[in-house]
Amino acid sequence: MKISLVLVITLLSFNLLGQSAIKVLEKVDKNMSSKNRILESTMTINGKRNSRIVVSKSWAEGTKKSFTEYLSPASEKGTKMLKLEGQLWIYSPSTDRTIQISGNMLRQSVMGSDLSYEDMMDDRKLQDLYMEKLIDREIIEGRNTWVIQLTAKVENVAYHSQKMWVDTARYVPLKQELYAKSGQLLKKMEFKDIKNAQGRWFPYTTTYKDMLKDGKGTEFKITSILFDQSIPEYIFTKAALKQ
Repeated sequence: MKISLVLVITLLSFNLLGQSAIKVLEKVDKNMSSKNRILESTMTINGKRNSRIVVSKSWAEGTKKSFTEYLSPASEKGTKMLKLEGQLWIYSPSTDRTIQISGNMLRQSVMGSDLSYEDMMDDRKLQDLYMEKLIDREIIEGRNTWVIQLTAKVENVAYHSQKMWVDTARYVPLKQELYAKSGQLLKKMEFKDIKNAQGRWFPYTTTYKDMLKDGKGTEFKITSILFDQSIPEYIFTKAALKQ
């Protein structure tokens, strides 16, 4: 009788942990995802010897459409990138050509940064891609966090597993580690400068570190962001790349 009671309590505990992980991930997705968004940003790419800053403006609708125009430096100005239904095109003003990025090319670095084209392409909700498990609780810079283990449940995902530290009060990630199927750590991310933006908590600064390359990482800083705006449909067309 005692063994059965212990077993029931144990099973209930595991079930509650599972439910908690699901609820946490749902709230993270609610904060990080949106119907659409318009944002302006700076990307500071810290190389081994020097750093450079790339300024851009982006429009995104759901998880399948996005358009980015690079505004500076002069060498990148006018470069445009369009994601549409799982496909990616880049327009280069220096050659006046539009090329499609696909296959292994998606793993290449964006302008020498620690972000790949895959990173910029995938805006899908975490709960659609991963199975979740609450594994621990930790304190990061004075904030209580849940530590969640994510394991891919679909094939077409850039990272087989992730470890994510989620702020227990604001439901935003403070840190992420991204892993290959072999278990190798591929990338680290830290989220800072978290603000309330139109009723949701959102990190305005994200640092990326590709663990397979030299350099001091890349800082992506949002200077302006608006959610659920009216975006003209023509922006998400190949014709807009050359305008």
